[in-house]
Amino acid sequence: MTTTGEHVPGDEARVIDAVPTGLFIGGTWRPASGGRTLTVDDPATGKALCEVADASPADGMEALAAATAAQASFAAMPPRERGEILLRAYEIMMERIDDLALVMTLEMGKPLAESKGEITYAAEFFRWFAEEAVRIDGGYAVAPAGTSRFLVQKQPVGVCLLITPWNFPMAMGTRKIGPAVAAGCAMVLKPSELTPLSMHSLAAILAEAGLPDGVLNLVTTSEAGAVMEPLIRDGRARKLSFTGSTPVGKKLLEQCAEKVLRTSMELGGNAPFLVFDDADLDKAVEGAMQAKMRNMGEACTAANRFLVHRSVADVFAEKLAARMGALTVGRGTEEGVQVGPLVNAKGREKVTALVDDALEKGATVVVGGDPVDGPGWFYRPTVLTGVPLEARLSREEIFGPVAAITVFDTDDDAVAAANDTEFGLVSYLFTENITRALRVSEQLESGMVGLNTGLVSNPAAPFGGVKESGLGREGGTVGIEEFLETKYVAIGFGG
Repeated sequence: MTTTGEHVPGDEARVIDAVPTGLFIGGTWRPASGGRTLTVDDPATGKALCEVADASPADGMEALAAATAAQASFAAMPPRERGEILLRAYEIMMERIDDLALVMTLEMGKPLAESKGEITYAAEFFRWFAEEAVRIDGGYAVAPAGTSRFLVQKQPVGVCLLITPWNFPMAMGTRKIGPAVAAGCAMVLKPSELTPLSMHSLAAILAEAGLPDGVLNLVTTSEAGAVMEPLIRDGRARKLSFTGSTPVGKKLLEQCAEKVLRTSMELGGNAPFLVFDDADLDKAVEGAMQAKMRNMGEACTAANRFLVHRSVADVFAEKLAARMGALTVGRGTEEGVQVGPLVNAKGREKVTALVDDALEKGATVVVGGDPVDGPGWFYRPTVLTGVPLEARLSREEIFGPVAAITVFDTDDDAVAAANDTEFGLVSYLFTENITRALRVSEQLESGMVGLNTGLVSNPAAPFGGVKESGLGREGGTVGIEEFLETKYVAIGFGG
């Protein structure tokens, strides 16, 4: 690991000490029942940062009761007032971006520059949905026969259950909280037990911004299934929004079926990255760095399979390996670090196993290919060539800094390989031919396409996948619709 400087340790202690560590229920920070706690670790050192309250099933039911009690009055709050709460929260987040970024880096591992980028991205969801709150509309129309009128209203879906992952601990929260608040929905939110501190910080900011008591309730727990399943099956909640793995998403969908909850599911991915023979290779490599190395590869949108035309594969691999090999690996608080640790030992073990499997099946290491010795859960940025389609790397989500390159010969071969997966979140393609770009974009089976870019996420755009990558969309003008029900009123016109 190369390091060039270090954050002041006193800052680390200060920001951690400032984060609330209890459960946030009904507008009050309180301990978990029985005083239960769980430990939050620094993945760069393996050492404990702090302890936070560990919610029990009983705590979860109290949170649901608090949200239910707050729902009617919050739904009646004028949209402008709900939007102003979000806007104030946006402003506070931007004022405290340095501290919020440091908290995120300490609990999750990503470099400070990336953490600041995520805080900016996360805050933008609040600003976007502050503006959407006052644009909830309906309609009024004359029936075709002229004997009645149609009145269409949009109303909040009701109490929402929100489950967020560890890899983008702030943005995945604001992407759900923003539209829920704009629509007028009270919430129970369960963050990942690996990275709860960002959500604890956000809950405190929303309370400071004026969010009424009980509208947002936070239950961090080490027993996600035991705490959340009773809430799903209870019937008082009317929607579940989940970001996480496809297997867990499927279990949650089964549970939601009992009470027919509305669901939004942002699940796993296996993103193909297609480089055609006419691509601008420098642009493609830059896009590959964005699509692969954001968050150390721990992103559902990360490029998983690099499908490169045979005629340019060697040059592309050489250029990409040069960029990957030059990255500075280290603790995210250190100046100049570009690649932090993976989130825990289990995450690094999976990456190691996937690379070893590919090598056994004939792949070749161009750069990297092994973990970093020492404390923390670091893995070297890696480029592999000749990765066979039967390798696990071609089928499973890597969630690490590994680029697996496979060659193709024809456009049809590339599209067939790209679509040969149960996932369909995002695809990337690089070509200078506009006809090919549009044709392939239409043929790719994914909810999002990055055309000559490695970055697709934007609060103003709809985010989501097809097939086993999920249901519904977050962000954009459609994001708030996931938190609204449509009501039709038939008005009789006598005579």
